[in-house]
Amino acid sequence: MARLILFNKPYRVLSQFSKDGDKKTLADYLDIRKIYPAGRLDYDSEGLLLLTANGALQHYITDPTHRCYKTYRLQVEGRVNRSALKQLKQGVELNDGLTQPARVRLHRSPPLLWQRHPPIRQRKNIPTCWLDLSIYEGRNRQIKRMLAAVGHPVLRLVRIRVGDWLLGNLAPGQWMEKQVDVPE
Repeated sequence: MARLILFNKPYRVLSQFSKDGDKKTLADYLDIRKIYPAGRLDYDSEGLLLLTANGALQHYITDPTHRCYKTYRLQVEGRVNRSALKQLKQGVELNDGLTQPARVRLHRSPPLLWQRHPPIRQRKNIPTCWLDLSIYEGRNRQIKRMLAAVGHPVLRLVRIRVGDWLLGNLAPGQWMEKQVDVPE
């Protein structure tokens, strides 16, 4: 068994404990020693961040060979069409190579999420839509680069799932602890 912390990382918080100027970090929310993020979320991304001190568990979560899917809820510019969905599902050519196929689900209406502060800038002439996208790779800013490559820049990115672990109803800045089996 291993200790696993599920944390809802707020917008504009670094996925690290060490200070970097006046930016908020995990230390502003978690007073737990000797745990480390299993993966990262960008400063301007939100949602589920897993932390553990167990190296084998951290490796399982982050190594793409284990195919531990991460699911992101995305607000993007424009209306995503079938062609863009097909590209995402087949893999997108990026400057560092072709991505693995993604699992994609388009939302018919905006999902229920907490308000982001500051909110997303609304533009009258540019519609937005929401989708869930799941990948097991973890290239630098991969989700944002994939969506930009198919013509739909990401406005908001919220990770809602990592493997079997769900964000659930954790509010931004909240966390919970679990004891989990270490996958082999």
